[in-house]
Amino acid sequence: MRKLRLPRIRFGRIVARTAAIGAATAVILLCYEFSASLLDRPIRAVTVEGPFQRVSALQIEEAIGNELRRGFLSANLSLIQQHIVALPWIDQANVARRWPDMLQITVTEQVPAAIWGDSGLLNTRGELFVTRARHVPAELPRLSGPKERSSEVALRYLDVRKSLIPLGLDVRRIHLDARGAWDMTLSNGIDVRLGRREVTERTDLFLAVVANIVSSREADIDFVDMRYSNGFTIGWKGDVPPPLEEPVARPEMLAGALNE
Repeated sequence: MRKLRLPRIRFGRIVARTAAIGAATAVILLCYEFSASLLDRPIRAVTVEGPFQRVSALQIEEAIGNELRRGFLSANLSLIQQHIVALPWIDQANVARRWPDMLQITVTEQVPAAIWGDSGLLNTRGELFVTRARHVPAELPRLSGPKERSSEVALRYLDVRKSLIPLGLDVRRIHLDARGAWDMTLSNGIDVRLGRREVTERTDLFLAVVANIVSSREADIDFVDMRYSNGFTIGWKGDVPPPLEEPVARPEMLAGALNE
């Protein structure tokens, strides 16, 4: 009967090789740390580039002062970026090392696109970046509603405005009340009531049909009410008669029962 012989494992050699690898690794790490410590010189210069209309370079340097006390290599660039972006009016920041001892910082400031509530400001993405602005640009449109729905209100404003501009119209105000009812005011002062239900469909109908009427008769129109199940109504100013000589293109646009 043949006997199965297993190969002999020489544990001594394995241990010796493992020890050698460990020692070599330790030497490499020590050399790396020693070299890094030699190269990790103090940060001696910081350049800050940006428009500086709302935030100064001094404010940025003060915000990152603690990190600047660290070395050139040990400074946490991600943390520096977070501190900068946390400043009011800063939208984006890029931080890079420049050999041998300089940090280069480039910032982009927020661009206000609309006023939120009394003194808040929304950027071009509909984000509320300032809740209480000292100076509110009077030319900006005013948006309002529940704070948690600010992005939704801003998105509707941007969509509506994009369709109105080619018609020579613009939006001055959009409001969403606590009950979920929408209304807006055009730049010519005409109020548009959208209500709570089927708001997207009513907005589309206004942009596709009513906006053209408003564009051609804006001096005679007081308000537009879209809160009907099968159409809309137009409130004419004073004794101005409705344009009866102009045929209605679609019968479903005639005002039906009020359906807020």
